[in-house]
Amino acid sequence: MENLLRSKEYWCVINPGFDELRRIENPNPAQQKALDDANLKDLKAKNYLFQSIDKTTLKTITQKETAKQLWESMKVKHQGSARVKRAQLQRLRKTFETLEMKNGESVISYFARVMETTNDMRNCGESMDDVKIVEKILRSLTDNFNYVVCSIEESKDIDCLTVDELQASLQIHERKVTEKRGEEQVLVVENEPRSARGRGNGNSYRGGSSSRGRGRSRSFVNRSAIKCFRCGKMGHYQFECTSLEKGANFVEFDEEEELLLMAHAEIKSVEDQGSWFLDSGCSNHMTGEKSWFTELDESFRHSVRLGNGSKLGVEGKGNIRISVEGILQVVSDVYYVPNLTNNLLSIGQLQEKQLSIIIEDGVCRIFHAQRGLIVETKMTKNRMFLVNAVKKPITTNCLKIEGEDLGTLWHKRFGHLNNMSIQLMQRKEMVKGLPNIKEDNKVCTVCNIGKQQ
Repeated sequence: MENLLRSKEYWCVINPGFDELRRIENPNPAQQKALDDANLKDLKAKNYLFQSIDKTTLKTITQKETAKQLWESMKVKHQGSARVKRAQLQRLRKTFETLEMKNGESVISYFARVMETTNDMRNCGESMDDVKIVEKILRSLTDNFNYVVCSIEESKDIDCLTVDELQASLQIHERKVTEKRGEEQVLVVENEPRSARGRGNGNSYRGGSSSRGRGRSRSFVNRSAIKCFRCGKMGHYQFECTSLEKGANFVEFDEEEELLLMAHAEIKSVEDQGSWFLDSGCSNHMTGEKSWFTELDESFRHSVRLGNGSKLGVEGKGNIRISVEGILQVVSDVYYVPNLTNNLLSIGQLQEKQLSIIIEDGVCRIFHAQRGLIVETKMTKNRMFLVNAVKKPITTNCLKIEGEDLGTLWHKRFGHLNNMSIQLMQRKEMVKGLPNIKEDNKVCTVCNIGKQQ
């Protein structure tokens, strides 16, 4: 509305207005002409305002003589006082912090929701620069954009990245994903057997003659001359090939059993150090070293089936603490398999912890949503990724206290509790290990200062 009035050169009747001209009691001819011009502009500005304000709101406005008074009335109604603006800003801040991209929502739609809230906050006086908006968007995208977010954070300076540049980058990724899904759908249709499409071409064989004309029917085909494009054997089509089914029998396992497809490898390591394989064929973290565990539930029982059909018993599940390149990591839900000779980290289980795993140029990188890059390892000669870790057991320190008697010590430990209550706790055995404390008549300085009020 302000832009419209400025473009028509009527903004001067609202800011600063012409109240001074109206106060002149006996205007001279020049002043009278200026006042008439101002009144005409004021009427035109009011006309634009009346056209823009809906009838329901217009009925609630009391009689206003000038466009400036009408403008101020609308400003108070919609923007409110300073106190109302602060309350509205608080609501908008909460909305902004809780904004998250929905599954299936497009990039354009999510950016529109974010910018709508952002502009409302700016109108209430909040300072919203591009850096704050970009950081908010990056941490609230769906999991489909995880590795794109990691790439942007690693390769670009977030402080110099604008909202428009970020939107363009995410839209490119979104289009690639959409095109890939479209190609997958096309491949599904192209690989479908013609006989299953149900087009009704009338290809049934009737006494050696076709039931449809114009060459649409199929005559008898000698299958001995047909070569399968999948297995290379003669006598059947590709969609009829059963070689894939025979080769896939190894995945038919009990859902209650974990699967382990990794090959065996002997690796020597010094004490308290070891190598962990990053394995996509392993359905759960596993280790055969009981000393790695900081917490272990030995009542847990399970089984693991190897790729060759043999089974290994799981005799516990717990957590381990390892140090990778000086960074302490806690890995939870690790299986203890006594007969397993290697330590395995399941890539699938890492994905469930919202970690992003990127493998390119012979290097595997694992990213954490808040901590960034936490693991980086190069591919070995036998095409495996190893993580060299150091055992980090939980250690506790006990500090000896000297220079205080038992009464003063336990008085402080219980938040300056009175001596009578401490004796009662000891007498009724309400606290295990509490010694017998005699009556103490000493005055606690801290308690005295706290009671000065």
